[in-house]
Amino acid sequence: MAEKRRNTELLEKIAKRIKDLRAEHDVTQEVFYNDTGINIGRIERAKRDVGITTIQIICEYFKISLNDFFKKIK
Repeated sequence: MAEKRRNTELLEKIAKRIKDLRAEHDVTQEVFYNDTGINIGRIERAKRDVGITTIQIICEYFKISLNDFFKKIK
């Protein structure tokens, strides 16, 4: 079986970006979950790999493009 690849540094940057978006919009994890059904707490701890579809939903929720989301991840 192939070893699963995991880019912890990238996951931590994505987690920080999502936390920053929530703070900018004054949205709690609970409110986000109630609105989207996504348990963002797991993602924000960078313990779980996040799919692009989930990131797209997050972007739609905060009304930003995928490009804008990734622009701030360096």
